[in-house]
Amino acid sequence: MKLLDRQEFLHMAPEDVTITVRLIRSFEHRNFKPIVYRGVNLDQTVKEFMVFLKHDVSLRTSLPPPFRNYKYDKLKIIHQAYKSKTNELVLSLEDDDKLLLKDNSTMKAAGIANETEIAFFCEEDYKNYKANPISSW
Repeated sequence: MKLLDRQEFLHMAPEDVTITVRLIRSFEHRNFKPIVYRGVNLDQTVKEFMVFLKHDVSLRTSLPPPFRNYKYDKLKIIHQAYKSKTNELVLSLEDDDKLLLKDNSTMKAAGIANETEIAFFCEEDYKNYKANPISSW
């Protein structure tokens, strides 16, 4: 599979969809950074989007090294436009069956639409935090 650069990737989209990706570095310390992507193709698979994100994040010099070099491997919907928001500051620990994105589904089939906010994080860290949701704050 050919890896596209950011401009090629974003301009191949048939529709102009904007998505905010929240990079979660630590659940306990509430350490995250949002990145906005415009022109995202909803016909691509979740796995293809994750490959793009890993590559793009690693090249973003505006992000500190702990965010650029982290082992992200899972996506979950945080919020969809015109729907209710969670009270969790980082990520809701509920509705994993509906909100965790499956690698082989398309972005559209996974429920991603314009102005959706999704989290990109390490699944192992998420499971550990979910088992013991203690915050350092």
